[in-house]
Amino acid sequence: MWRPAVLARRAFLNRLVANQTFHGLQNHAFLVLLPHVSRDQILASASSFESSFRYYSHWVSSKSCVRDTTRLFSSNSSSDSEKSESLESEPIGNDKDTVLRDNLGVVSSESDEGSSVFDGIEDNFAADSVKVVEDYKNAEEVDLEKLESVLSLLQSSGILDGSIESSLEEIGLSLNEEFVVRVLETPYVPGENLISFFKWALKKPEFLVTSRAVELLVTAICIEGRNVYALWDLVKEIGEKEKRILSAEILNELIALLSRLGKGKAAFEIFNKFGELGCAPNADTYYFTIEALSRRSIYDWASTVCEKMLNADMLPGAEKVGKIVSFLCKGNKSRDAHLVYLLAKEKNINLPVSSIKFLISSLCRKDESVKLAIEMLDEFPEKERKHAIKSFSYVINGLCRAKDVTGEKQLRSYCSEDIQEAKNLLLKMIDEGPPPGNAVFNTVINALSKKGEMGEARKLLKMMEDRGLKPDVYTFSVLMSGYAKGGEMEEACKILDEAKKKHSKLSPVTYNTIIRGYSKLEQYDKALELLGEMKEYGVQPNADEYNKFIQSLCLKALDWTTAEKLLEEMKENGLHLNAITKGLVRAVKELEQEEVGTNEIMTTA
Repeated sequence: MWRPAVLARRAFLNRLVANQTFHGLQNHAFLVLLPHVSRDQILASASSFESSFRYYSHWVSSKSCVRDTTRLFSSNSSSDSEKSESLESEPIGNDKDTVLRDNLGVVSSESDEGSSVFDGIEDNFAADSVKVVEDYKNAEEVDLEKLESVLSLLQSSGILDGSIESSLEEIGLSLNEEFVVRVLETPYVPGENLISFFKWALKKPEFLVTSRAVELLVTAICIEGRNVYALWDLVKEIGEKEKRILSAEILNELIALLSRLGKGKAAFEIFNKFGELGCAPNADTYYFTIEALSRRSIYDWASTVCEKMLNADMLPGAEKVGKIVSFLCKGNKSRDAHLVYLLAKEKNINLPVSSIKFLISSLCRKDESVKLAIEMLDEFPEKERKHAIKSFSYVINGLCRAKDVTGEKQLRSYCSEDIQEAKNLLLKMIDEGPPPGNAVFNTVINALSKKGEMGEARKLLKMMEDRGLKPDVYTFSVLMSGYAKGGEMEEACKILDEAKKKHSKLSPVTYNTIIRGYSKLEQYDKALELLGEMKEYGVQPNADEYNKFIQSLCLKALDWTTAEKLLEEMKENGLHLNAITKGLVRAVKELEQEEVGTNEIMTTA
């Protein structure tokens, strides 16, 4: 809102510029300073301007340029009159020029040749003066009383009878851009009223819509955060009629608001309208659209927008690119995220480390993209590499995971090449960091054991101990499983003895691994021996282990007697055998009894 005091000051300057006597005196040092007074004093500090300008106005009065100007700003006429008389009694010379410059807050310096720094400022006098005049004219173009009436109407229209449009017609406005801008810049006007006012203004032939007005309207509505759909309909209507009015910044602000409101589909609609509205999307357009779609988990559309962004070779700043990568990874679009990463790398955009780690972990979820994650490990900065143990672990887990065979998920096998690459990466971690822990060693040892490469697995166990790491129960269990799978029960028992020495308590899995190995070889007596030792060592078998062992006794050894003993043992321990296994024990027993009866009859006969 323009205050009367500012208007009066600009009016005074306008009269000074138009005065022919003033132009005749422009070679004076003070008159040369006038552009600086109008720009620095009025716009920067109203209070300092009044002090300096009052001093100047008395001087102008003494020269009969302009009369009675001090009444515009002074509240003490007697003191001003005394100052005026003191100025008139003294000639204006170089010393007084210095005084004037000091009062105006301007510092002057002289060169060695005696030339002033104010030389040449006269050339800028006309341009600065015209700017002051234009500002004043813009203020005159706005009818302040009608502006107040319009603002009062828009701020209180909720309690009025009839429509806003009819009330605006009654005011009798003569619209121009400046008037509309003043309305849009006024705070605390409801968004729906601003939209109604703008629609009404568009119908007036004297009002020519501009980008500035539309941008102010969009900003005002976006700050409020409501009426976004009505705003979009209005903006779309304007853009379809006038192709050069809208800009990418205006539409981006709309998309950003829709993103905050969780309206991903609406944001995508605006994105697709850029070409029809005569706008070219920029880097922020792609970012805000991907963000809006990701917030609604519409990742397929987000991937489409990402592809267009890559084709346009446009990327926002590093932080926003990092967020795009994270959005795509959350939507299981790690390959698309990796393409964004590669373009950022090509453009020397350093992504946040957190986004890089997220991308690595996402790539490791799929067998076909693990190799891409391996390449990214070398991109870690040296300072961050020592903290990237999780990223290296994700890659090693991905390499040591069983892969699908010929595309069939039912057939999975461990790849020797991948396991070897995982081992090499482990050795690289030992040499360059980050230092591997038990989990990384266990992953590689487990893969080597499953693949039957027990020699390499034992070497890693030795390397683990040499580095001061204590192999846990899982490490020993994995090794025993590898030996048992190959039928090397003696080696498996040696590992068990070693585990007993280093751990006071073992897990059921540790014993069950060897028990199953003996059962597979049909050495049930040794399996039963280990089952008893297991209890003495404080490890209680669970129902599942009893169940599997009893099934082996019945199906392979037809030993229902031992099976029944184990069944009673389970009851004592509070465990229950499932009905299928109970039926199996009963069937084997009946079968044997029938066979015995048949043999007795045949013997008697």
